[in-house]
Amino acid sequence: MRPQPSAEPHHDGSPLYVSTQTPALGERVRVRVRVPRQFGCVSAVYARSNPDREPRFNAAHLLGTVDGTQWVDGAQWWEAEVLVENPVHGYRFLLTRVDGSHAWLNASGVHSIETLDSEDFKLVTFAPPPEWARSTVMYQVFPDRFGRSARADGREAPAWGIPAGWSDGVDREQPGRSHQFYGGDLDGVVDHLDHLARLGITLIYLTPVFPGASNHRYDASSFSEVDPLLGGDDALVRLVSAAHANGLRVIGDLTSNHSGDRHDWFRAAHRAPAAPEGAFYYWLDEEHDGYASWLGARSLPKFNWASAELRRRFIEGPDSVVAHWLEPPYSLDGWRIDVANMTGRMLGDDLNAEVRQTIRRTMIEVNPDTILLGESTNDAASDFQGDAWHGAMTYANFTRPVWGWLSKPNSPSSFFGLPYGTIPQYTGVQFVEAHRRFTAGFPWRTRLATMNALDTHDTPRFRTHALDGAVPVAFGLSVTLPGIPVVFAGDEFGLTGDDGEHSRTPMPWASAGEPAVAETIDLYAALIHLRTGHPALNGGSMRWLHVDDDVLVFVRETGDESVLVLAARAPGAVSLPAGTLAGADAAMRLLGDAELVGATDGIRLTAPGPSFTAWALPGVLVPVG
Repeated sequence: MRPQPSAEPHHDGSPLYVSTQTPALGERVRVRVRVPRQFGCVSAVYARSNPDREPRFNAAHLLGTVDGTQWVDGAQWWEAEVLVENPVHGYRFLLTRVDGSHAWLNASGVHSIETLDSEDFKLVTFAPPPEWARSTVMYQVFPDRFGRSARADGREAPAWGIPAGWSDGVDREQPGRSHQFYGGDLDGVVDHLDHLARLGITLIYLTPVFPGASNHRYDASSFSEVDPLLGGDDALVRLVSAAHANGLRVIGDLTSNHSGDRHDWFRAAHRAPAAPEGAFYYWLDEEHDGYASWLGARSLPKFNWASAELRRRFIEGPDSVVAHWLEPPYSLDGWRIDVANMTGRMLGDDLNAEVRQTIRRTMIEVNPDTILLGESTNDAASDFQGDAWHGAMTYANFTRPVWGWLSKPNSPSSFFGLPYGTIPQYTGVQFVEAHRRFTAGFPWRTRLATMNALDTHDTPRFRTHALDGAVPVAFGLSVTLPGIPVVFAGDEFGLTGDDGEHSRTPMPWASAGEPAVAETIDLYAALIHLRTGHPALNGGSMRWLHVDDDVLVFVRETGDESVLVLAARAPGAVSLPAGTLAGADAAMRLLGDAELVGATDGIRLTAPGPSFTAWALPGVLVPVG
């Protein structure tokens, strides 16, 4: 049987273990590894790098003693120096026990055989994410369904729209599926900023605000104006200004993979081979009649990023679309890029890196304190090495594993595009295995800016299939694991939905005072404030302590404080050996109903049922020298 993770050596990219969060090429960086007593005595540790694809080993030394012993809170600390020689500099540790056995430690865990370079820890020299990214809590707004201001009453429904009353049910069949129109607008978001402030939200993510011919607006007919149905350009100025005044940031949503077939660029190029915009798209014939599109959807023609003119207009320089909406008076705080994984990729073409790097370079020139998130719904690591995207909107590392662990058995669902038919059932061990597998390829700071979404506008809502009592556990994991917690508007009201379209329910504002709804809103607010109120949850190290089928325990640590977390889907008890945690006798419960009892031989945690519980503990003492 594999030992519990509390007995394994540990390293991550946090300040406890890495001497700088912003390394430069040619800089020497100190990297540390914590080796617990339960692992066994270690005689040697090496940091193995792979600069220019040639392995190099740097010997580590045992850090100085504290109070006359080399064991500090039940562990030894070893430190090595690594010379950063590539923009993405990978490293791992080789540990030798006194009995002559060896172990490798990389971002996926501890191994008895050699490991893949792709799963190495990484030092990244590219321009870092904004400092605020690691402490962000995101709230996703689907503008047509969030709030309808008094100004909206004076607007006629669009020709493509099927008008609906705010309390009408969502039409799940076409054409209503894409064309049902509730008339929410950006001033409607302003009207409810007090709700977001109460929750503790720090970042609003708006799905597209550009005009289109659907309620989702991913089929943009222009990138040069805000849809008049949402209040136009002035409404975006009002929203961002009001959000900033209330301490919130706002990011927009761009489709870099495609436009709508009503877009000016596409109309100029369709059946017009000589048009300057003709190079913007992939054509299937010389007449520019047939064209490639997103997953065959004729309304979404695919961009060809080999076009220098397309780059100039859309993503490159101060006159581009990317730059325009980041500049005053709009002053967006960043972009989420739709279908980022497919952008620039078509048959033999792969221009994804050039596109994403150009987008980020433009953003830095306009305002370096902006964030760039990319949608990549599966294994995202290869595109997310820090050269452009700061974090991923993905489902493989958090969303799908959480659903597998905390959903009711045999729940029918499309499960995020995987043709299972029902939601697969994971044990807690499988949850952690999946989470570690899909985060191992990310640099630490990418991990901190990757979205931990329970659901989004493209998925069923988690509550629809959740085990009884599982919502606090699932959202608790969202706010305490490394990454950006995400609330899809309405989750905090207890909304449900069977698929992405069905989940886009208008916000039931009138129900906010109902006891069950108010209780759920309070739960979300408490968990969000747990996240924002504790620095250890905003960039602190992440160490798994116990994993079994029903109970998970981990700790987030800094030098100033630690937060111990228990997440359980069923009743259970956990014993942690002595030396696993420092200061357990001073633990203060922050929320939840599990019990912690410290003793000379360790710590015992008891969960009465589905439970999410967190405790504050003292910070970690790292020896020096």
